[in-house]
Amino acid sequence: MLVLTRKMGEVVTIGDSIRIKVVEMKGNQVRLGIEAPGDMRIYREEIYLKVQRENQLAADWALGDLENAVNFMGGVTKE
Repeated sequence: MLVLTRKMGEVVTIGDSIRIKVVEMKGNQVRLGIEAPGDMRIYREEIYLKVQRENQLAADWALGDLENAVNFMGGVTKE
């Protein structure tokens, strides 16, 4: 991990298109301003991990579960 020290208003640049600026420091919190391309997803880590878990759960869904859900709702039955 690269660890950098920055002062208020200073910027870290990642590649050619991402800039992270220290906007505010208050107590033990730091507010960051991030400039990045609009198509780049930027998450707080806790949100990113939640999205990853939800995606994994969706990927683990079995076809049998879908059939059971359809049958439960009164859908088409197998013949």
